[in-house]
Amino acid sequence: QVQLAESGGGLVQPGGSLRLSCAASGSIFSINAMGWYRQAPGKQRELVASITTGGSTNYADSVKGRFTISRHNTKNTVYLQMNSLKPEDTAVYYCNAVIVGPPNSYYRIDDYWGQGTQVTVSS
Repeated sequence: QVQLAESGGGLVQPGGSLRLSCAASGSIFSINAMGWYRQAPGKQRELVASITTGGSTNYADSVKGRFTISRHNTKNTVYLQMNSLKPEDTAVYYCNAVIVGPPNSYYRIDDYWGQGTQVTVSS
């Protein structure tokens, strides 16, 4: 079993900053890509940012220049630094990880999600 534990959401004023963290634990051999998605009320879940094991990153156009994704491979943790937040960034943010299982699982690759953390940008 694998768990993704998110933290760092909350209420912030426009222009403010928040840092989200997501730590993976459990039966993990290695982690491939990690990323953050978000879902606003009445909208589909969308990719915010992703990062490979080697550190290559990808961002949604709406957050480029404001958000930064990073990861600590030995801690199995991914971060999302969010600056210059706007009301339209308000959503539930979900951590995602593509995880390779241990040898006794034949290195099975599965997609895991965190429980979500609320980010609200409002004055």
